[in-house]
Parts: sequence; structure tokens; C-alpha cells
Amino acid sequence: MRGPVRRFGRAWVRGPVTVLVMAWLAGCAGPETRGGSAAERGAGEDPGETALEAAYVLPADAPGRFGFGADARAERIAAWDIDVRPDGAGLPAGSGTTEEGRAVYMARCVACHGPTGTEGPNDRLVGGSWPEGAFPQGRTVGSYWPYATTLYDYITRAMPQDRPGSLTADETYAAVAWILWQNGIVEEGATMDATTLPAVVMPARDRFVPDDRTGGPTVR
Repeated sequence: MRGPVRRFGRAWVRGPVTVLVMAWLAGCAGPETRGGSAAERGAGEDPGETALEAAYVLPADAPGRFGFGADARAERIAAWDIDVRPDGAGLPAGSGTTEEGRAVYMARCVACHGPTGTEGPNDRLVGGSWPEGAFPQGRTVGSYWPYATTLYDYITRAMPQDRPGSLTADETYAAVAWILWQNGIVEEGATMDATTLPAVVMPARDRFVPDDRTGGPTVR
């Protein structure tokens, strides 16, 4: 077979057949070419092991246990177990009102989201819409989020941006109340807690459905 002539480095080769032969020859290279000599790999080692891998074999006098880490005590687990589900499971004790939330927001959130939640360099929190048969406009808390409890979950994990997790439960409930009020979802003066927050029906609640697909022929 003859193919087009191609240049590889300073050599000219003809067609794909020549390239395949070169690749075959490279694969047939001896162990000294692929991974160093048998001596370099160590006697009795797997022929596929490289000299670099052999260099990381633990010495005979290495301790059986290095003592890294610590036991996962209940209090340490509790510090990370802060997820909040849509039904409110995981919400802590505490409460906050829209008035209290205004103070928290102006002290800890305004720099990134603006005084009304519609300005600032970061995500817009307030406003937007989701017309029937159209894509959501803005994707704000008020127009896009299906569950109010997600707002608590996200704030307690990631906000404020400069000190995530620094807000108390009361401050977080208050900030949530203020943001929901600004979006017209709760009344001014509303109190958010572990009972009232899961009961809030978000405007986008019915725009999402559970993904119960299991794969294979049942995917729809």
C-alpha cells in the first residue's frame, strides 16, 4: 500500500502503514527501554513496575501505623452534619424576624449583594420572574429556588463569603426572613424558625419534579 508522504521531525514517512509499523516497533521495546533494567526495578518485582514506583517501596523498618488523623467523635461529626432537607429536617433551634434580618443583611451581606439584594458584584437575590412556557428570568431566590429551606442550608454553609459559617442560627433565620420578605414571599414582620420556614411555598415550587429515573430502558 502506498499513502501520502508525511514529515515526522526530520524524517519523511509514507502513509499510515509506516506509522503503524513504527508504533509496533516502539511497543516491542525491551524492559530496559520501557522502565529501566531489571536491576533498577528490583529483583522479583512485577516487570511492569517502573524504577520510580520501586523507589516508593516502604523500608523494612517502617512502622505498621503512622498515627495520622483522629477518631470521628460525635461532636466532630455534628459540626459537619449541618445539611437541611426540603422538609425542614436538619433545621436547628432558633428564630429570626424580617426586622432582625435587615440588620444582619446590612452588616454582613450588603457588600456583595447591594442594599436591596438587586445590586452588588455577586449574585442577585431579589426579583426576577418565571413566565409560563419560558425560561426563568434572573434565577433569583424569589424566581428560581423551589424550597425556602435551601436558603438556610446555603447561608449556613457558605455565607458570608469572607467568613462562611460565622452566622448564628438566629442570624441565619433572620437573614432568610429578610430575603424572603424582599422577594414578596412572606409578610413584613414574619418570623422564620424550624416550623415556619419549611411551610413557606416558593413561587418556583411546582416548576421542578423529582428525578426518579433509574437508567436503562426505564429512562424517560
